[in-house]
Amino acid sequence: MIVNPGLGQEVALRREVLHLADEFAGIFSQETVDRYVRESLSQLQGARVVSFIPLFVHRFAPERLRALAQVQGKVAKTMPEVLFVCVHNAGRSQMAAGLTHALSGGGVHVRSAGSDPADQINPAVIEAMHELGIDLSQEFPKPLTDEVVEAADVVITMGRGDACPIYPGKRYLDWVVDDPAGQPVETVRAIREQIRGRVETLLRELNVPVVTGTARA
Repeated sequence: MIVNPGLGQEVALRREVLHLADEFAGIFSQETVDRYVRESLSQLQGARVVSFIPLFVHRFAPERLRALAQVQGKVAKTMPEVLFVCVHNAGRSQMAAGLTHALSGGGVHVRSAGSDPADQINPAVIEAMHELGIDLSQEFPKPLTDEVVEAADVVITMGRGDACPIYPGKRYLDWVVDDPAGQPVETVRAIREQIRGRVETLLRELNVPVVTGTARA
């Protein structure tokens, strides 16, 4: 937990809060934005987080705020919302999110999270996805929060369904897929292909066209 960030980090954090307050002007107050940013940072684990404050604020905190705005009816949904959840958000859920975004051509808003997030994404997963032209090198494991679950139309768990909050009206699926943790890239490729097939089926069920020729090794 980041309790007393250095002066330089604090200045950068305040700068990003102001940026997000402008982005969400008329939706959330600056105080709400500041609270969500700091609360979100406190949920991250691992020393690596300190150097990722700007990236985290730019990408995860806005996602939490957008999800909250959707839940509160302040922002309308423009496309299906899918959330992938696994234990560490370092392998399966990251691959599923990357494949869903690529294969839908951006026609699905995708989020991913972990019930017990790791401090980095599995390097073999990054390599296997890079082979398809999907860059996960700038992604990072994110904690599971209530508002992202509540905002999703479909919640897909991958090995940890019992850790996900249940909200009425949501579609919940559990994909039984091998865990890539500790596996060589050859095995991770096979897992990737398992997930790809499930993603293509999901997109058809959502009436979202699968982009042909996308994400093929």
